[in-house]
Amino acid sequence: MKILVIEDNESVASMIEMFFAKEGIDGEFIMDGLEGYARAKEGEWDCLIVDWMLPGMDGVTICRKLRQENETVPIIMLTAKDSESDQVLGLEMGADDYVTKPFSPLALMARIKAVTRRYNPQKLDANMIETSHFKMDKSTREVYLDGMPISNLTPKEFDLLYHFLQHPRQVFSREQLLESVWGYQFYGDDRTVDVHIKRLRNKIGSKDRDFFQTVWGVGYKFEESPSGNEK
Repeated sequence: MKILVIEDNESVASMIEMFFAKEGIDGEFIMDGLEGYARAKEGEWDCLIVDWMLPGMDGVTICRKLRQENETVPIIMLTAKDSESDQVLGLEMGADDYVTKPFSPLALMARIKAVTRRYNPQKLDANMIETSHFKMDKSTREVYLDGMPISNLTPKEFDLLYHFLQHPRQVFSREQLLESVWGYQFYGDDRTVDVHIKRLRNKIGSKDRDFFQTVWGVGYKFEESPSGNEK
């Protein structure tokens, strides 16, 4: 696993670097936002870990610019800002997850594994889903809506859509989605789900067609019948 860490706090960077060494992760560490942004575009990364407050360019701007350029690498924001509005802002700008300082290396590793989860490319048929509107290939990370490719989904948006396509019309709570899609149990992060649903609605929906239905007091469901299986 190859991870770029953009973090200007030397003690935090050193802690992450030591943990990466134990886990066998190839980490590159940069302390300046502008330099980190340029490096993020240059390399092939499994994940970016980006601090919120950085010299040169802040982490939210880095995240926003990368998403505007259709970079789909998973991004985890590190932040000392623990207010809900700050966390939602980071997710709105395209981060897949966030970790609030101070944090344990084990907690960070759990988030890294969750956002970088990859699938066995040899199981092509098992990774294919085709419905009346969508076609998704989990092994190649390709998704088509009515035959047109959708290339601007982040890794976690792809995983969330895939999960819903696997379970059409089934209602999921935010806690269930966090556990199934993000890979960790609910610890007060339910706004993460809301933000990702909103982004998916903006990317694949329209004012006349909303695939995601809010079930008030419960969660969300995806309303579409798989082609050839249900009428």
